[in-house]
Amino acid sequence: MRYPGFIGPSYTLDSVNIDSQRCVNWYPKFNEISTGKSGEQASLIATPGLSLLATIGTGPIRGSFVASNGFLYVVSGEKAFHVDKNYSTIFLGNLRTSTGQVDFADNGSTLVIVDGDNGYWHTFSSFIITRFTGSPWLGSKTVNFVDGYFLFSDPGTSKFYISSLNSVTLDALDFSFADGAPDNIVATLVNHREVWLFGSDSIETWYNSGNADFPFQRIGGGLIEIGCAAPFSVAKINKTTLWIGRSKEGTGIIYAAQGLSPQRISTHAIEYAIQGYGDISDASAWTYQENGHFFYVLNFTNANTTWVYDLTTTLWSERAYFEGGNFKRHRASSHTFAYNKHTVGDFESGKIYELSSNNYTDNGEEIRRMRSAPHISSDLKRISYHSFQIDTEAGTGLIADTQGNDPEMVLQFSDDGGHTWSNEKWAKLGKIGARSMRTIWRRLGASRDRVFRIFITDPIRTNLIGVEIEIEKLGS
Repeated sequence: MRYPGFIGPSYTLDSVNIDSQRCVNWYPKFNEISTGKSGEQASLIATPGLSLLATIGTGPIRGSFVASNGFLYVVSGEKAFHVDKNYSTIFLGNLRTSTGQVDFADNGSTLVIVDGDNGYWHTFSSFIITRFTGSPWLGSKTVNFVDGYFLFSDPGTSKFYISSLNSVTLDALDFSFADGAPDNIVATLVNHREVWLFGSDSIETWYNSGNADFPFQRIGGGLIEIGCAAPFSVAKINKTTLWIGRSKEGTGIIYAAQGLSPQRISTHAIEYAIQGYGDISDASAWTYQENGHFFYVLNFTNANTTWVYDLTTTLWSERAYFEGGNFKRHRASSHTFAYNKHTVGDFESGKIYELSSNNYTDNGEEIRRMRSAPHISSDLKRISYHSFQIDTEAGTGLIADTQGNDPEMVLQFSDDGGHTWSNEKWAKLGKIGARSMRTIWRRLGASRDRVFRIFITDPIRTNLIGVEIEIEKLGS
């Protein structure tokens, strides 16, 4: 029989005895026409790996941005760089900070970078950055560009302010307040020319009304009584705005909105996990599209964990870097689509990587993939497990005499609800060309409640179609 639910998301509840599913470094993909093998309507696709493109500065990579002139800009540590298509760099200047997220925007001729207290601008015709000085500059964690204006927010207040039209010049009178609720602006975002002002407990949306005194005005009905718990969790993709929510009632629900109606996209399992992370205010997100899937990648710095929401399937999975015997947060802290490649920056070093499904390691380090499946139980009566067979593409081993030449998969099971696990049981996946190889484990004992999980670390293509299990209900 087909193992029900083996192809699925991460979903671990308050008690693993209820549900203990994990999907790490795989993500579910639906068969759109439902004609897959054995009627399977989904599969698990291996997440992309990393290959080094360049090392820029000493790191960490605090942000990256592809400007409208087509070039990549990177902030590594306290240094800002212009990066060309060969990943050669030109040093633009020093920032006054060396850690923390930065944000970028440009108006077609000038790039602006902000780091919270400081702001900098760089004209494309030069190779220097200049710091904003004087009383009109108030600081800003985020920067946006809309309708000819750069838009900033004064940290710790409800005040936001703009540049002059088509300029980086600031006027002390060009400001307004998000005053629909008594909280401060923590982040800003422009999506489809609408300005989103994220407060700690509320959100306001504004538009360009063309008013001569101050061009932006709040949209009628544009007050949302959900705020933002982490400024850099705010992101957009495919006409959708996403963030970690916060309100006077609590925090830790993740929302997505098309238009002005936020919808909860986190699950009870995700929300339970977040509640255990402590301070989540430094969580950060980036988005990208690959193979028709739109991904929201959410890093929790304090928890050393990365969650990924797939807007295409509406399912959550995990991505992780395997180090010291443990899953840790993914290396990527920022993303751009630069020079026709998905380019990501390392959160600890100055390394810039290509993120690609054709990469089967993380810059030479193994990617450990894991799937922990749903419980199998039948009225708590004993079940005998005669076999467990992975349905996958066999014979994808590597030609070279290295790891992956004769790939293997590891199986474990738990008979106490997912608290403890059996010894590792290994099985071959097939050398290159061994297309008829069967990856199967036999004589797996009996239990009243069982959870299976699998691992693989070999650097090969490992997309999973499903699992066939042969069981016998013993009736006692």
